[in-house]
Amino acid sequence: MKRAVLASLIGATLEWYDFILYGVVAGIVFNRLFFPAQDELVATLLAYATFAVGFVARPVGGIVCGHFGDRIGRKSMLVLTMMTMGVSTVLMGLLPTYEQVGLAAPLLLLALRVLQGLALGGEWGGGVLMAYEYAPAHQRGLYASIPQVGLAIGLCLASGVVGLMSSLLTEAQFLAWGWRAGFIVSIALVAVGLYARLAVAETPAFTQARASGPKIEVPLLELLKNHSGSVVLGMGARYVEGVFFNVFAVFSIGYLANVIGISRTEALWAVSSAALTMVLTIPLFGALSDRLGRPATYAVGSLLLALCVFPAFVAFHTGNTAVIYGAMIVAFGIVYAMCYGPEAALFSDLFSTGVRYTGVSFVYQVSGIFASGVTPLVATWLLEVGGHKPWLLCGYVVFAGLVSMTSALLIGRRQHRHGSPTDQAAATSTAVSL
Repeated sequence: MKRAVLASLIGATLEWYDFILYGVVAGIVFNRLFFPAQDELVATLLAYATFAVGFVARPVGGIVCGHFGDRIGRKSMLVLTMMTMGVSTVLMGLLPTYEQVGLAAPLLLLALRVLQGLALGGEWGGGVLMAYEYAPAHQRGLYASIPQVGLAIGLCLASGVVGLMSSLLTEAQFLAWGWRAGFIVSIALVAVGLYARLAVAETPAFTQARASGPKIEVPLLELLKNHSGSVVLGMGARYVEGVFFNVFAVFSIGYLANVIGISRTEALWAVSSAALTMVLTIPLFGALSDRLGRPATYAVGSLLLALCVFPAFVAFHTGNTAVIYGAMIVAFGIVYAMCYGPEAALFSDLFSTGVRYTGVSFVYQVSGIFASGVTPLVATWLLEVGGHKPWLLCGYVVFAGLVSMTSALLIGRRQHRHGSPTDQAAATSTAVSL
């Protein structure tokens, strides 16, 4: 079990580092190097549009890998997704700019972003299930949250690497070649991740399901036919988590640098400090969900996210670096983890083993289009409409928080009445053994 959880954590770290690195540099590098620079707002919107394309590709990767992951196993899909993500990220670091090759530059960038989206779409579900399906029933919240820490480590590495290069190099050096280093070093993470993943056996839950009955021919059809209510509620619960993450991890970097006026390096270190905090708080809240129940923990977290966004932006507008760091750590490093920690187990509880890979991938990745992918675009537009004040954006986060809180409470109500598919499967397995 320890080997499986470690392999999931390493793989998730690699995948999130690569995927988030794109978002970190989208509003500070790609808008200047890969798109026509006559209008800064248009260039930034185009850069964030290619960022959003990765989220559109993620459901496709999730459905395809979910299908084969539910039919032939979790492990083979996880090796495939890691290779795809690593290669596409390294190639990004080698791309020519718009000035060098014209429209070919954004088109190549877009194609590689699609590959990133496909890879992460298949990775997330398999990675959390590797931990969830190995874990004891009373500790699934804790163990399924450990691969989630890969998001925090990946974010910390991505923002930290870009922040380090920004602080060591001049602006001209950073734009000329410094930003590329973070993409190219991804090859080392791929090597470590593959070594860890190839040493892990298939999960016990999948092995037992495959031995006990026929395979489901098309897991997606089974999912939509018999689990549609769980899919809708899971996507609703996911809403605020995706919105909040992309407001604070992606959009805030450009906002703090361009609107508030602190240096880009300070903005990146503020995000990194919150990510480092999450390394501790994500498993903390994952473990707490084993005690209090995952729907209840998630619902409270969603409400707190809605309540803390206004104070966080008020703190940003003080312009005081220490206050900004504190607001980022509390809102993003602590409160956000109250949702992200229990999330993997919350979604895994919704589905039985035969459709679980497809189910968790569908919920997480399809909802990611509107919850995550378009958030930087929406945030940029709301900022423009609101006269460069953040209050419309904050109102949007509050709305997302209320939707997610309601969805989580409804999940809890359904499980109280009927039990989760995981509990039902365990009961059936015990009865068969007796």
